[in-house]
Amino acid sequence: MDLSFLFVEGNHYSYNKYKVTSKRGGLMLKNELTTLLKIEYPIIQAPMAGGVTTTELVVASSKHGGLGMVGAGYMSGDQLKSQLKEIQKKTKSFGVNLFVPNEFLVNKTEVNDAKEILHLFHESLLIKEETTTLPTTETMANNFREQIQVIIEARVPVCSFTFGVPKESMIKKLKQNGIIIIGTATTVDEAIEIERLGMDIVVVQGSEAGGHRGNFINETEESMIGLMSLIPQVVDHVTIPVIAAGGIMDGRGLVAAFALGAKAVQMGTAFLTTKESGAHNVHKEEILQRKEDETILTRSFSGKYARGIKNEFIQRMKEHEDSFPQFPIQNTLTQLIRKAASKENDKECMSLWSGQSPRIAKKQTVQQLMEHTITEAENVLNKLDVRL
Repeated sequence: MDLSFLFVEGNHYSYNKYKVTSKRGGLMLKNELTTLLKIEYPIIQAPMAGGVTTTELVVASSKHGGLGMVGAGYMSGDQLKSQLKEIQKKTKSFGVNLFVPNEFLVNKTEVNDAKEILHLFHESLLIKEETTTLPTTETMANNFREQIQVIIEARVPVCSFTFGVPKESMIKKLKQNGIIIIGTATTVDEAIEIERLGMDIVVVQGSEAGGHRGNFINETEESMIGLMSLIPQVVDHVTIPVIAAGGIMDGRGLVAAFALGAKAVQMGTAFLTTKESGAHNVHKEEILQRKEDETILTRSFSGKYARGIKNEFIQRMKEHEDSFPQFPIQNTLTQLIRKAASKENDKECMSLWSGQSPRIAKKQTVQQLMEHTITEAENVLNKLDVRL
């Protein structure tokens, strides 16, 4: 098996037929993607929206050799601008991820029915009834345009997209401003479309991934391809670099993804449990205590299928979830429930997003995660019968 593409030639390494060793004690997996993104290691910290990607997490991820990413999907333009100012005081290497808005309709009957069902949790969490301002296609589109303008004005080096693809005119504008563009795909057809539109890199997201996934051509059921099946099929059909995402937690996953043709990995759950992550402590502890068969797909929280740890809310809402409004309407309707649950440390009503590899999650710093991942990748390669 020829894995020579994994190794850096030069003074850093000595290797023979069976062993790969580093004089620095750390494996450097260099390729065109790491060069393009100007990062030491091919590791991307996943852009998890909702407050997880704190300035501390993004900066630490970049500082220790990877690429830190801001999950800006739910941010206003002003909120994004504020965090970018904080980040840019500490690092110039980072990226921002945005949700591509899609058209949706507000069905009043559907909304009222959902409110009635959710009222049970309002009572148990002692939530005072408040008027909820529902988003519209127009407000979401306007916010997206504001976010794009902030990114251009702040000269953000990398911008990634999920839930869809931006218009070609917007892609052209970003590229004219020197911004590297990354799309998210869950199928080969989606990856092909991302390349056709002129994006620079594609993240292929397997069904193992935690939280929401980026399908935009196929429905959820048709886009549930496992990562190890998805990587080589995408690699065979696109020429742009591929980043592998979904269930990857350590050096073993990194080596496996590279063997199948990926040029980098994107890890979410692994970073979510780090010290620098902004995830609620209850969320972190739940992941650290759970098994691989305790995550489930649900659309009860947001109206879009997402993978998270099974709890009382998900179980009780399962019979109703097909009738709930689509994203982002349902996401808005459950906002007060999630906020109150977080305040009360109530794990049964929180959206505890997690990938399918929680047993591998660790309580550690970003630096420890990065070092362990690279060291383990090196150890895995040393154990293989690598024929150069």
